[in-house]
Amino acid sequence: MNRFLLPLLGAALFALPACNSESDTKGQGFSETTKPGTATETPAATMPEGAGKPADMPAATGSAPTKGQPDPYGPTAPHATDAEFMQSAAHSDQNEIQLSKMALAKGVTGDTKSFAEKMLADHAKSTAALKPIAAKAGVTLPTDMDADHQKMAPVMQGLSGKAFEDRYLQQMQADHQKTANTLAAHQQMTKNPALMGWITATLPVVTEHLGMATSDARMKM
Repeated sequence: MNRFLLPLLGAALFALPACNSESDTKGQGFSETTKPGTATETPAATMPEGAGKPADMPAATGSAPTKGQPDPYGPTAPHATDAEFMQSAAHSDQNEIQLSKMALAKGVTGDTKSFAEKMLADHAKSTAALKPIAAKAGVTLPTDMDADHQKMAPVMQGLSGKAFEDRYLQQMQADHQKTANTLAAHQQMTKNPALMGWITATLPVVTEHLGMATSDARMKM
């Protein structure tokens, strides 16, 4: 009898270490199909929601611009060279002059009328100061609005009353923000002392216009 029991007892004792080894492996945080020492030996991790791909991650953004000031992250007019900048600046003056003439012809009143009259005076003065700088650099300045505003003008001409006034002030706000952005950006680029002086004198006027347009637009809401 003992001859049969002894081999069975030995086999049972031999199996115990193997069971303990399997239990220890499962308790280390690895999946049951992964063994330590393989290339996939990595504890399971929970990914944050929305982190599946770079496109799902929030985009890095800069500080929000101060209201009424240039936005370094905002749109600009073309200004790769001094010549291109001066042409864009002259277009900008004409954009404000022509749309403000339209506003006065449509009979805007109150603060909007005062604003439109100021646009005519200040932007005419801006162009007059830019002309000799452009002439010395051999740059011919445009005398009309840019292509976008030429397309826009008939649409605005078809508006009247409050609808026109609201659209005019909104456009003045957008235009002056873009112009302020362009002036501030090219100020860091130009090596022309005369043009630098013009930008330095013009930028505060444009930011003043931007603040006025923003304030007037809010009052009309």
